[in-house]
Formats: sequence, C-alpha cells, structure tokens
Amino acid sequence: MTGTEARTAAVTFTAALAGAALAALAGIPAGSLIGALLAVAMVSAVGQAVHVPVLARDIAFLIIGISLGSGIDSSVVPHLPGWSVSLAGLAIGLVATMAVSSWLLTRVFGIDRETAVLASSPGTMSNAVAIAAEGRGDPAAVMILQLMRLVILVTLVPPLAALVDAPGGAGGPAREIMPLWGLALLLVIGLPLGRFAGARGISAACLLTGILLSGSVHATGLLHGAAPPWMIFLGFTMTGAAVGTRISRIDLRSALRLGWAGVVVVGVALGMAVVFALLTWTVTGLPIGQVLIAYAPGGVEAMAAIGLALGYDPAFVAAHHFARIVILLGLIPVFLRAARSAG
Repeated sequence: MTGTEARTAAVTFTAALAGAALAALAGIPAGSLIGALLAVAMVSAVGQAVHVPVLARDIAFLIIGISLGSGIDSSVVPHLPGWSVSLAGLAIGLVATMAVSSWLLTRVFGIDRETAVLASSPGTMSNAVAIAAEGRGDPAAVMILQLMRLVILVTLVPPLAALVDAPGGAGGPAREIMPLWGLALLLVIGLPLGRFAGARGISAACLLTGILLSGSVHATGLLHGAAPPWMIFLGFTMTGAAVGTRISRIDLRSALRLGWAGVVVVGVALGMAVVFALLTWTVTGLPIGQVLIAYAPGGVEAMAAIGLALGYDPAFVAAHHFARIVILLGLIPVFLRAARSAG
C-alpha cells in the first residue's frame, strides 16, 4: 500500500470510527455499522477520497463470521425442525424475488434480461458483478442497482426489525468471552483460508470461513464464548466503512437514470422478505424480527452483522445467510440460462 493509500485509509477509518461511535451512543439499531457507512459516504460526497484496504475488510468479515459461528453448539439441534421450515421459506422467497424483480426490470424499464437477473440477485453482490464483468449483461448497471439495494436496505432493515421485534438490546444476553488465544488461533487460520477461497470466486469467503471454523470448534466443545465486544464493534465499523466506500463508485448520471429501477429492486426484495418472514413466523412462531433479518435481501456480510448487533440468535442468522449464498450460487446460473433461452 502506497503512502497516499495509507493516508486515505486512515481518513476513512477515522470518519468511520467517529460515525460508528456517534450512532452507537445515540442508540441507533446496528449503530456502529450504519454510522460508519453514513460517515464514510458523507466524507466521499464532499470530495475526499475513501479507501478500505482489502486485508482490513477481510479481517472484519472474518470477525463477524467468528462471532456468528460462536452461537453454534449442541443446543442448536432441537431447533433444526423449525429451521427447516424457515430455510424452505427462504429458498422460495429468493426464487420469487428474482423472478418478480427481473420481470419488472425487463418489461417496465427495458433492461436486458441478463442484466435484470444479475441486478435482481438479493445478495452475493460481488458474485453478480463478477459474472457481469465476464460478459453477461451490463456490468455498470448491475453494479449501480446492486449498490442501491445494498445501501438502502442496510439503513432500513435494522430499525424495521427492531421496531417489530426488538430482542432486548444489541448483543442480547451477556455471554462468556472467548479466550484470546482461541480467538487469535481462529483469525490466524481463518484469514488465509478465507482469502484463498475468495480468490477462487467464493462469495463472502471470509465470512463463511469464520462461521464454519468457529461453529465447528464451538459445536465440538473445543472453544466456548463470543468474541469480545470491542472487537465486534471494530468489525461492524470496518464493514460499514467498506460498504460506504462502494457508494463513491456510483456514477451520479447513471444512478439517476436507473433510479426508479433501483427503487423497484429494493421494494420488491424488501416486500418479498417481509411477506415470507410473516408466513414463516405464522407457521413456526419464531421471532418475526429474527426471521426478517435472516430473510433480509441486503449484502450477506452486512445483514449477518446487523443480526448479530440486534441480539438475534447468531446460529439461526448464520445458518440462513450461509444458505442464502449457497442457494443464490445455484439460482443465478438457472435464471441466466432461462434469460438467454428467452432472448
């Protein structure tokens, strides 16, 4: 990293930390994440370059994954029958979201079918943009529509979930803190594994690696406890900063041109999440806010962080966002083949 990049990263992190602290002190749901995102976006809007090093971003995602995985233990097993219903609801909801969104983008806004499919994917943004960059659809339009979905939903979902079903404060009940040696070991092992997987095209690789590693050692009893609150706060802050830097990549003219299409993508995705969350809540009796976070169509890393910050069951959130990635990785090629045959 050059000296200029280091200075830009320092400014970005300072702004993110200030925004995270102010939002957290104000009691905003998932305040550290949202505060960092908005602060970095504001700094970028006034012309200051912003930058989050890839290594720092990956560490933040890994911390969130480790925190989510720490909720996976033997007590999870009795809940699996209820989770199977909610996982089925998630899968059906993802299919419905992509079908309705891509149809509207094509028929109402005249966007080509492949671009519409990739822009409609409710999660795994990096995967959708990478596919577009390989020649499937319009990469710029996919990036803009995906970013609009991500930024709007990251700011809307936490207060909505807290409003309908607040579990009693961010972080939930106090938990035993994981020993530092165990946390350090998970970071040392998880970071190279996650980056290796990410380099081979796996979406949210560091997040998933953290979930799998932490979940495995907690389920087998080798480790107990959650990551310390200060580390989770920094992980949220860096995640918010990383999302905030993405806003600076949006071309304003193109964003205005695609503005109503972006509203449709967000509206359909959020509406479908609410509908299927309500259906799942009716059938299973699971907390409605928890199900909404699990179904929320924002970025996987951001939504997982929000679920953790709001105090919902980390194992439930981890399982559903892991499933979201797997389902979308299978759905997107199916929808693309259908789009190509229809064209």
